[in-house]
Amino acid sequence: MSDPIELTVDPSDAGDRLDRFLTERTGETRSTLKRWIEDGRVTIDGEPATAPKTKVRAGMAIMVHPAPPPPSTAIPQDLPLDVRFEDEHLLVVHKPAGLVVHPAPGHPDGTLVNALLHHIDFRDPSGDPMRPGIVHRLDKDTSGTMVVAKTTAAREGLVKLFQEHDLERRYAAIALGRVEERTFDTFHGRHPVHRKRFSSKVERGKRAVTHVEPLMGVHGATLVICTLETGRTHQIRVHLADAGHPILADALYGKPPKDPVLRQAHDAIGRQALHAGLLGFTHPITGETVHVEADIPADFEAALDILRKASG
Repeated sequence: MSDPIELTVDPSDAGDRLDRFLTERTGETRSTLKRWIEDGRVTIDGEPATAPKTKVRAGMAIMVHPAPPPPSTAIPQDLPLDVRFEDEHLLVVHKPAGLVVHPAPGHPDGTLVNALLHHIDFRDPSGDPMRPGIVHRLDKDTSGTMVVAKTTAAREGLVKLFQEHDLERRYAAIALGRVEERTFDTFHGRHPVHRKRFSSKVERGKRAVTHVEPLMGVHGATLVICTLETGRTHQIRVHLADAGHPILADALYGKPPKDPVLRQAHDAIGRQALHAGLLGFTHPITGETVHVEADIPADFEAALDILRKASG
């Protein structure tokens, strides 16, 4: 079993739900943390936490006693795995669009985790067996680079890098309209009406920072590079959509375009035009610089080519 995790609530986290706070600080899933809270494995100022939705206050001392992981129900599957970097501690893979990261209702297999279980002998007894080595994620319909831990030490080091936002993460996106260079520095939280969405137009929430640089204006859209300082759920999609520039073919935050050329590009890619093209970090074990780039995939290129040709 892992050692207890001791945490103190910072003023910037005050008012957050306990399960969300713990997800941010530990890297565990909310479902796992909910189970630990219900099992009495989380205490607040020495007393058992009563519910995942408990609001945390600045200065609270929270102790988490991780449970041993249950037997994994995820099965190894010999699926294609595009490995861009690998050593004994971790690997960086390129996830294609359409591939779900980990098993979930509706996706019991055929996921990145199933492929990883076939490729790697994981040596991390503290991790979630349904998400072995996974310390961050990409949406199903976002392509690009992901880092995966093989060992407990690598996992803990990577979690710390993500908590401290000490990585280089750059995404390419096709955003509708003419996008100017800017930095978004906003709150980030659940949309007050559409619960599957997030929003930057909330009165309180986590800080979210995205730097946006336009690379090329095309018909009705702009190819942009987005550099993350923070990594909130749907962060780039939210910032661009809330600014009036939803990502092409983003079904959750945008609408099918009426312009026939944009619609052709929309149909050509069939998923949000978002690609995690660069991942850079200091290796948590060896200290070496890991810098992995992945070119935009064919579907993204096809949509961009349609818009370039139409723009003359």
